[in-house]
Amino acid sequence: MHEKRVARAYRYELWTAIAVYVVLLAASIRYGRPLAEGPLRTIALLAPMIGFGLMIRAIARHVARIDEYQRLRLLEGVALAFAITAAVTFSYGFLETAGFPKLSMFSVWILMGASWGLVNIVRGLVARRTVEP
Repeated sequence: MHEKRVARAYRYELWTAIAVYVVLLAASIRYGRPLAEGPLRTIALLAPMIGFGLMIRAIARHVARIDEYQRLRLLEGVALAFAITAAVTFSYGFLETAGFPKLSMFSVWILMGASWGLVNIVRGLVARRTVEP
């Protein structure tokens, strides 16, 4: 019962933060990009980070609420995703010196999320195999 309540609170907090991010992102693109360069434009273009900060807060609160086993599994998944992301980004950095196109820093976050998802899928498949006779 406790796990369901914790998961429900996390989903509510995270999706609320994502909604704030999306609204601020749309406003930032619509109204921030056309502004003349200067502090106001910089602030407008960084406004979506308020939603991102709320996402970080939701994640931190979730980690504080889950039990030790879930926290360990989460840490292991993030650590593996971090290692995969580091290997791929370092490899691509060497490829950039060979003439490959430079990539945006946004691609690192996409890779990190994809790595974390892949790690969780593989771990789920491995866990299912060990349980089945």
